[in-house]
Amino acid sequence: MKFSYYRDFGCIYALFICYLLISCTTASTSREQSALPRIAIAGLAIESSTFSPAKTHEEAFHAKSGDAIFDIYPFFSADSALRRQANWFPALKGHALPGGIVTREAYESLVGKTLQFLEKNLPYDGLFFDIHGAMSVEGLDDPEGDLIKRIRKVIGSETLISTCMDLHGNVSQTLAAHTDLMTCYRLAPHEDAMESKERAVRILLDRLENGLGKPAYKAWIPVPILLPGEKTSTRIEPAKSLYAKVAPLTAKPGVLDAGIWVGYAWADEPRNHAVVMVVGDEKEVVVQSAEKLANHFWTVRSKFEFVAPTASLEESLELAIASNVKPYIISDMGDNPTAGGAGDVTWTLQQILDRQEFQSANGPTLIYASIPGPALVTQAIEVGIGGTVDGTAGAEIDDRFAPPVRLRGEVTAIRHGDVHAEIEVVIKCGSVQVIVTKKRKPYHKEKDFTRLNLDPRNTDIVVVKIGYLVPELYDMRADWIMALTPGGVDQDLERLDYQRIRRPMFPLEKDMEDPDLSAVLIPVYQ
Repeated sequence: MKFSYYRDFGCIYALFICYLLISCTTASTSREQSALPRIAIAGLAIESSTFSPAKTHEEAFHAKSGDAIFDIYPFFSADSALRRQANWFPALKGHALPGGIVTREAYESLVGKTLQFLEKNLPYDGLFFDIHGAMSVEGLDDPEGDLIKRIRKVIGSETLISTCMDLHGNVSQTLAAHTDLMTCYRLAPHEDAMESKERAVRILLDRLENGLGKPAYKAWIPVPILLPGEKTSTRIEPAKSLYAKVAPLTAKPGVLDAGIWVGYAWADEPRNHAVVMVVGDEKEVVVQSAEKLANHFWTVRSKFEFVAPTASLEESLELAIASNVKPYIISDMGDNPTAGGAGDVTWTLQQILDRQEFQSANGPTLIYASIPGPALVTQAIEVGIGGTVDGTAGAEIDDRFAPPVRLRGEVTAIRHGDVHAEIEVVIKCGSVQVIVTKKRKPYHKEKDFTRLNLDPRNTDIVVVKIGYLVPELYDMRADWIMALTPGGVDQDLERLDYQRIRRPMFPLEKDMEDPDLSAVLIPVYQ
């Protein structure tokens, strides 16, 4: 009995020690977590063309909330150092394909949900505000400015907001006033998108950890230039050298970050123009850096040219047919869904099908990507692969340039489950393989084609509803031309009926006087 007593006492004592160790560890971990900054994540992103009849609804944003938001960002992986540097509170992040104006109902619903999520975990030390900057909403001139004002009412004035944007976004004074740290991409195409978002997060963490908080100075300069992305690609001059000046400026003591926003050309609102912005702690270097970038931008304004040769569609097809290299890629630019086009303009496809060269199965092989046609997709599913369909597609939203196009041909592929298209089918008409989708979708990766049993590298001509080619298509091309086709994102800006942008504006007024490019200092938000 005596031995049993001591044995039991020893077990109880050991358990007590374990409890103390666990309690201390838990308390220590709790103290460490409570010492970490509390940072929220939120944002809505879309490019919206006000020159397109299309409208964007809430489901197009594929909004995520909670921990699902982390999956968007590679730098927020579960084992990443950034993830451990703060207590993160993901609220809501929505990102839609570029398209038409957002309905007010969709906007209010998404904003309401964002504010509700943010209210749940107050207070916050910081907010990572991830937006595009070119969202248009029914009845609003500056949706991103409206959104950040409403967020400020919830999270307060002391919370440090770090904003990352697409360089094709618009920076209004309202947006600049309510944010503290601001940056944007420095490459077009946007191969540095995630790098830029991570930079915004790291600067936010640094300012919270070193206790410096909000930068003292924000220099904002509106530049009266409005150019399409296809003329401002950083692959070529002068944008290549212009954007190369940004990083060296941020290395200067007293500067936190700098950005050049080209702006979004296909919306008719007062905020649509270029902007240069620099933030930092030293007034003189911040102002000088901003004015240096803005003046250089203005100096080279006349040198911006299309990133690739341009021609009419007829000329583009003639060149492609005569070419002996493959694939010859033609950009159908006017209805580019990656820039805000409706994606269902049939004008180009009809011109192709009307040409005799493509009406025989032995003609030049051509892939057309793509045209929405839900009824034709349903018909293709009913007849199956190898069956024949006869119906119309396209022009359900934008019929200003051509009516629905009739497609009669063999179904060669059917694919379900795409996040954007939902269902894709391929219909062969003569020597043309037309990708028809349930919902619009841009095709910019090789796998977009190969999983439909298409071989773009060995096809004579590939026509895509895209402007400048994204990296995979750019690397795939043997030759390339951009066709000046009609649509909601017409590259000929002078054909667009601007009524509300600030004038004068280059290049709409080519001989305008030099503007005042002095920096406007935006007060620290308090």
